[in-house]
Amino acid sequence: MELFLKYPNEVQRELLHVLLETAKNTEFGKNYDFASIRNYEEFKERVPLRSYEDYESMIERNRLGENNIFWPTSIKWFAKSSGTTSAKSKFIPVSQESLEDCHFAAGKDLLCMYLNNNEDSQLFTGKSLRLGGSKELYKENGTSFGDLSAIIIDNMPFWADFSSTPSSEISLMSDWEFKMKAIVNETIQENVTSLAGVPSWMLVLLNEVLEATGKESLFEIWNNLEVYFHGGVNFDPYRDQYAKILPKNSFKYYEIYNASEGFFAIQDHNDSSELLLMLDYGIFYEFIPMDTYGTPNEKVIPLSDVEIGKNYAVIITTNAGLWRYQIGDTIRFTSVNPYRIKVSGRTKHHINVFGEELIIENAENALRKTTKVTDSEIVDYTVAPIFMKGKEKGAHEWVIEFKKSPKNLKEFGLILDQNLQNVNSDYEAKRYNNTTLNMLKVQEARKGLFYDWLKMNDKLGGQHKIPRLSNTRTYIDELLTLNEVNSFSS
Repeated sequence: MELFLKYPNEVQRELLHVLLETAKNTEFGKNYDFASIRNYEEFKERVPLRSYEDYESMIERNRLGENNIFWPTSIKWFAKSSGTTSAKSKFIPVSQESLEDCHFAAGKDLLCMYLNNNEDSQLFTGKSLRLGGSKELYKENGTSFGDLSAIIIDNMPFWADFSSTPSSEISLMSDWEFKMKAIVNETIQENVTSLAGVPSWMLVLLNEVLEATGKESLFEIWNNLEVYFHGGVNFDPYRDQYAKILPKNSFKYYEIYNASEGFFAIQDHNDSSELLLMLDYGIFYEFIPMDTYGTPNEKVIPLSDVEIGKNYAVIITTNAGLWRYQIGDTIRFTSVNPYRIKVSGRTKHHINVFGEELIIENAENALRKTTKVTDSEIVDYTVAPIFMKGKEKGAHEWVIEFKKSPKNLKEFGLILDQNLQNVNSDYEAKRYNNTTLNMLKVQEARKGLFYDWLKMNDKLGGQHKIPRLSNTRTYIDELLTLNEVNSFSS
């Protein structure tokens, strides 16, 4: 870590050369003549950006047993991912190199950073409660596919199981609802010192633990609990709910940024909201400034050219054979010495129907401020446009499931609208005198609506997330059909 902190851009340039040299005799490497690429500029000019759809046929050939297509070593594992919204499954290649040098290395680094910052930690006197995905590993044509968490658990050394709960047998169960009950029954008997999992699903589990034990605080069950390692979704909408069931100021939260495609960044200080970009996990980074994304003037830049405060789409080249692959996430740099980031959203999950450029970071910032003022708590939400009809202007429609409802839903909507204007000048301009956008509309979801929607779409489990923002009404209309509508509109 000291090496890439001191020489970040040199480490990245050398890594690119290593990846090109390693894969020069693959089918992909020969097609683009990797052997003759001498620098980043030539790599950028010669190898096109790719989405999953561009990779799909090669990945399918790989899954059927062909090797040396885009990576020289045999790939046996594929992380099955539906993304946030797509019903179509993606199969992301996981090589032995990415498993060892990226995912496992990141787990070790995370623990090392945490222990370095907390010398009095008693982490290893107990167990880590891990909440992974809900799919088992399925064998197909000599290869395996399943949730990334299932692949990692299945490949862990036997001794790692001793420091984790629930057991691998329960962790890999495919029936999510049955699995949750089994996890509760097993873990309440253990000395749990840490938690690891996606905030939304972990909160469901922890509330079931409290219900099963009749306790109000998790410290009454696990008095040595000291840290929660979380990632996958923005933690801010859940922060207040966690504070209520973990009411100790000394309790720590550590954020990670990983995906099926790789492990990217880790919180490296206590009480920090920034993540250190990890530059030596076999991943070469490039970025597209979002103000050029999808336009004729779209440009791609290396890490050395990024600027603080700008929003970027992330492009990765990895030691599992993903070349200039668009992962669909957006980030913002908070520091360039060292390179620290915040995850700001998804390239596909924003609303820009009326030129308002609303991103997830804006929405969750405004939502957090609104719940604080109105003394309310949120379980889940989604937002979509109300399209213009005739002379009627457009608007945004929010479906929100509350754990604690605001006293006045109309007032909640007014405050939310004002907070959105405060954090997004484009939204503010479109809302000025209702120029383009009318007042937003809030629909209160019945209890369990989002859970039922995920279940209906076979998306229960730690790898699946609610689509937050969308430029279409596909998801919101499905949810409204399921819902008994309580609405407010101005």
